[in-house]
Amino acid sequence: MTEHATAVVWHGSGFTLERESLPDPGPGEVLVRVAMSTICGSDLHTTAGHRPTPVPTVLGHEVVGSVVATGGAVRDHRGAVLAPGDRITWMIGTACGSCRRCWAGVPQKCVDVRKYGHEKMSDRWWLNGGFATHCHLLAGTGIVRVPESMPDEVATPANCATATVVCAARRARLSPGDTVVVLGCGMLGLTAVAYARDQGAAQVIACDLDEGRRRAALGFGATAVCGPDELAGVVASVSDGADVVVEVTGSAAAVQSAFDLIGIDGRIALVGSVSPGPEVRFEPSRFVKNLSTVVGSHNYAVDDLAEAVDFLARVPDQRAFADLVPTGYPLERFADAFADARSLRAPRIALGVQR
Repeated sequence: MTEHATAVVWHGSGFTLERESLPDPGPGEVLVRVAMSTICGSDLHTTAGHRPTPVPTVLGHEVVGSVVATGGAVRDHRGAVLAPGDRITWMIGTACGSCRRCWAGVPQKCVDVRKYGHEKMSDRWWLNGGFATHCHLLAGTGIVRVPESMPDEVATPANCATATVVCAARRARLSPGDTVVVLGCGMLGLTAVAYARDQGAAQVIACDLDEGRRRAALGFGATAVCGPDELAGVVASVSDGADVVVEVTGSAAAVQSAFDLIGIDGRIALVGSVSPGPEVRFEPSRFVKNLSTVVGSHNYAVDDLAEAVDFLARVPDQRAFADLVPTGYPLERFADAFADARSLRAPRIALGVQR
């Protein structure tokens, strides 16, 4: 191939815009032309120095794009062979499919996982993140087709935010008729509100410190919204305890509150605590007698990603999800994109927009 790629490369203290050669995909690999990537909170944590990441690297893992070339017959998650032009998204990391973790149903923790937007560039794998014109998918990457009718703004966060929510709901056994509490109303929280309603939850109570985020949660289907000080009373007014609490902020105070909100057979899904924080405490006898469950949920399996795309395809108002990504920048304006993302004026800012 004679065409070149352009990549935004993170060096640990700043970015450079670099021209890179295109790889020839090996067996089981795919070369993708990126249509859009979005700046996730973890990308901001990396650039702020809060998360160690090997450098140099291409950040970005929320991506949608189209197939340019494949190394042999590469299949999507349903077994169909991919062809140039197919519109796809893919898992945040690889999975070998044969280690004990893959066999146990947690392929996101594969012993040989390689994660997009998280790895050091190498002579073998340099287009390894979404903030580039192209991305090189390794063998063992779960790939899901994206409907042509789905806007990029809706599809791009699917392989992080949406799939993470789907996995958390599955692990917490979210069921029709449940009373669900969502702690935090950013991208993950709003998605969790909408997905809980999609799954038939009878009540979805969304809690956030920010009034604007609480208003947004109503638009995604929340039946009630409140601040943290009001939460216990709101839950008590509709139920004798929540069936499911989804915590997406990572705040120790929010995590602590979850233990007081659940009812009999209540389930807590902890999603936001991805960095070390203060310890939380709970009184174990109440936890035992109430048949309580707490699960950690990090990343997802390929079936969760497929369900995430299906969910986004069936939501009654895709415009609401598109509005969570209000602004897009071309790669050369990476500095503006990150400044905009750091301002937190919107849940996601897009980078690498190609028109």
